[in-house]
Amino acid sequence: MWTFMAPMVLMVVIFYFLLIRPQQKKAKEHRNFLENLKKGDRIITTGGLCGEIVNIQDQVLTVEIADKVRVEVGRPYIAGFAPKK
Repeated sequence: MWTFMAPMVLMVVIFYFLLIRPQQKKAKEHRNFLENLKKGDRIITTGGLCGEIVNIQDQVLTVEIADKVRVEVGRPYIAGFAPKK
């Protein structure tokens, strides 16, 4: 019985430290990033649009992608900061 249980427990521990824990850490960092967005930040969406945040509502951001061209983007679809112009 122990010869079967020990390798199974070891595999669960390895999966936790190699797969689950890093994924949870990355998700937490992304949540913090989304909560700390503010007007004037340059962002990139998961669809590849780059622009500057001009208005923030609860779950919708208005992003200016060109002069006088604004799009509304859902907060969960923000991938990260865009490079500066």
